[in-house]
Amino acid sequence: MIQHFEGCRLKAYPDPASGGDPWTIGFGHTGSEVVPGYSITQPVADQLLRDDLARFEKGICTQINVPLRQEQFDALVSWSFNVGLGASGESTLRRRLNAGEDVNKVISEELPRWDSGGMPGLVRRRSAEVKLATTGIFP
Repeated sequence: MIQHFEGCRLKAYPDPASGGDPWTIGFGHTGSEVVPGYSITQPVADQLLRDDLARFEKGICTQINVPLRQEQFDALVSWSFNVGLGASGESTLRRRLNAGEDVNKVISEELPRWDSGGMPGLVRRRSAEVKLATTGIFP
């Protein structure tokens, strides 16, 4: 899902929302090394994605204290990959899940709120994440 929505670019590009920072490369990788003019190879992009996924998977495991089905976990990793672990950690979604509310209900209600004011790509991504979490199907 992350590869589908992020795409892969081997040359650094500015954040679509800000037109600048954070600069991004590969499959949505950001970091201090990613600056204008920076480029990588496909194997490096693939490794960055594996490294980033490990970090976001660990982050969701740390932030969410209730049992999740694999598809729910995967949807939350995709969401946090997009919004950042700081934002997911401070979210109402996290608080509601950890309070014991129904996981599918919370995901269905909260994820669509993270669409940056209706940006079409984020609306599609949030819809796909909700569908994955609630049905196990990636559209």
